[in-house]
Amino acid sequence: MNLALLGFIMIIVFMALIMSKKMSALVALILVPTVFAIIGGFYNGIGEHMLEGLKQVAPTGMMLIFAILYFGIMIDAGLFDPVINVIIKAVKGDPLKITIGTVLLASLVALDGDGTTTFIITVTAMLPLYRKVGMNPYILATLALLSIGVMNMTPWGGPTARAISALQTTTEEVFNPVIPVMAGGILFALGVAYYYGIKERRRVGITDHLTMSLDDMHLHPDGKSNDENALLRPKLVWVNALLTILLLYALITEFLPIPVLFMCGFAVAVLINYPNIALQSERIKAHAPNVLAVVSLVFASGIFTGVMNGTKMVDAMANALVHIVPASMGDHFAVITALLSMPFTYFMANDPYYYGILPVLAESASQFGITKAEMARASILGQPVHVLSPLYAAGYLLVGMLGIDYGENQKFALKWAIGSSVFMIMIAIVIGIIPL
Repeated sequence: MNLALLGFIMIIVFMALIMSKKMSALVALILVPTVFAIIGGFYNGIGEHMLEGLKQVAPTGMMLIFAILYFGIMIDAGLFDPVINVIIKAVKGDPLKITIGTVLLASLVALDGDGTTTFIITVTAMLPLYRKVGMNPYILATLALLSIGVMNMTPWGGPTARAISALQTTTEEVFNPVIPVMAGGILFALGVAYYYGIKERRRVGITDHLTMSLDDMHLHPDGKSNDENALLRPKLVWVNALLTILLLYALITEFLPIPVLFMCGFAVAVLINYPNIALQSERIKAHAPNVLAVVSLVFASGIFTGVMNGTKMVDAMANALVHIVPASMGDHFAVITALLSMPFTYFMANDPYYYGILPVLAESASQFGITKAEMARASILGQPVHVLSPLYAAGYLLVGMLGIDYGENQKFALKWAIGSSVFMIMIAIVIGIIPL
């Protein structure tokens, strides 16, 4: 069987299984690529491919373990309680204000370009409100994903930096013209927030006197209610805030590898807030279920990635998509690239797309007078769809914290993610940063 066709069928089967709830995402990520690798005749090297995939996701898995533990300790200690109080006073039980606030908060936090941090802080602040008012948690997930999908296009977010380095352009050439497009992406997210806010307002109404004590709404990342006031450390709020700011600064400046930073940050945080060894052990055990739920999915995605890369399925799929573009469409290569960036960055990681596929597309486009900078801009417009990819590790953290189904979240959010990308592509065309 044609390798590209095998890869496309595998993706379709995987999505069908998890969206129809015939199989959990954890099981599907392991079994589907294994079965298709055997069908393709790759059984001799399948073990090596899987181990290579696991090696690739190991640093991410380690980072998530200690990121969850770090922010779990900060939540236990009450670091985010003042922020939650401010949000409660601002929204006043109005679903519309809550959804708008979700986008604004997620977009602000996502300025650091890190999905893990964005989801932890956004869910920590907003999930208690959604639960108290009775709102759909899938709305929270969708709005957070739309926000990070746009903000992930910042140069320090990853994709833009990869596009710039792969095509040897500059930040000024690629990112600066995209800023108005990103503003449009946030407006789209706010539009979705308005739609669901109005819809939820009609369904659950407005709670005029929304009163929630911190004792009632203090939540762990696993979503379980916690009334153990003894865990709160109000006198250490500023110390914890300073530690978190320093940690985020170190992440942005790449002072140390991210997994190492979170490991060190967790060690310092738990020692400062809970010096008692027995209490430290108790807090780690309390957050262990959430760690297991999230990290198991990350390592399962390593099997998926390893098989796709090791068998060269991903390369065959990419080449097949590149070659279906007829020469007569050459003048529209930038728009085609922008549209293809959605499926490309969905079924493959950013690295193989930006370093393997984008240069090929850019070289083809140059024959039609389309610059590398224009191609780089076009290539990042599919990021709202990318953050729904089964290869996007932070997405598992989001659904794990919210306690929602991964496949159901795909069905709920994917249409809006595609809409966000298409909307930004249209803006990019209108303002002329990519040629039509």
